[in-house]
Amino acid sequence: MDRVTLGIVGCGTISDVYFEAANEFDVLETAACADLETDRAEAKADEYGVPTVATTEELLADPAIDVAVILTPPSTHGDLLVRALESDTHAYTEKPLATSMAEGREILRTANENDLLVGSAPDTVLGTGLQTCRDVLEAGQIGEPVGAVASWANHGHEHWHPNPDLYYQEGGGPLFDMGPYYLTALVGLLGPVSAVAGATHAAFTERTITSDPRQGETIDVDVPTHETGTLTFENGTTGTLLMSFDVWESTVTGFEIYGTEGTLELTNPNRFDGAPRVHVNGQAHEVSVTRDQPGQQRGLGLLDLAYALETDWEHWTSAELGLHVLEIMAGIRDSGDANEYVELSTAPKRPPSVPDGFPNEL
Repeated sequence: MDRVTLGIVGCGTISDVYFEAANEFDVLETAACADLETDRAEAKADEYGVPTVATTEELLADPAIDVAVILTPPSTHGDLLVRALESDTHAYTEKPLATSMAEGREILRTANENDLLVGSAPDTVLGTGLQTCRDVLEAGQIGEPVGAVASWANHGHEHWHPNPDLYYQEGGGPLFDMGPYYLTALVGLLGPVSAVAGATHAAFTERTITSDPRQGETIDVDVPTHETGTLTFENGTTGTLLMSFDVWESTVTGFEIYGTEGTLELTNPNRFDGAPRVHVNGQAHEVSVTRDQPGQQRGLGLLDLAYALETDWEHWTSAELGLHVLEIMAGIRDSGDANEYVELSTAPKRPPSVPDGFPNEL
């Protein structure tokens, strides 16, 4: 299997896991990196042994790059992905795929037109935790799925993040920030969503940063910060969703699927590992995780894309899945604005279970 060469665009904090993945797995190799702050790109190149520091334009146009890895703020994803694809380069992006359905559809159209692949985070669905949850469902341990609940809430990133602005700008908010983890997991477990309803709100028009180094600065809030949704899955399951930056404390159950014969406590979709719990007939037990896969290993999405490029591997973290998750999120916000259910137009095929041993054994 040939090596897949990566060009990383965006050398912020999240980039470390991608540089590390490329160094860990032989099938990946980082050939170049770029950042608006050249010093930051040079520092990452020195740290991880990357041979070339380039401008974004140079990297996207470089024929030696197989996959452009986009790790920039969400508002830039659409433009950078299309530019990479127009340069005949495959691409992978951090979540979300884009900030609007118009951008998302243009990404998919350009990829299909040029016979290229696009991958999109989150890739936690490839890990042992959520794949074990899928094993439980497919074994019928809780019967037929009836409902699901996904809840995540805190009081915002300005209390810990050094530069929290992007979480309150286009492409931000709790739904677009954390929603992809929960929604990608649910679609992977239950299949596509056919319709959504939503209600959204912003408690504050501005936020005060309490973390260093910008403590005391205020930032504008341009997106909803308390977002709720109802999901209707194609298989008849219904789900409820809560994502919030407006909650100080919460005791609400986090992530569960309810079946005709029991309840499945899902693992944290922001992690690759963890053990689910099953409740049947008033008894609860932790499910033994026997899969031989890495634990906490961000960057598996790059391997997923590389195998899809080089073998007959079925692409899991695909642009089609990313677009569907984007449509769910956009639909929840549109529903809240219009006060009506929104029917979805995308319906990706549910990928097969990840084989035991991925990514070291195929």
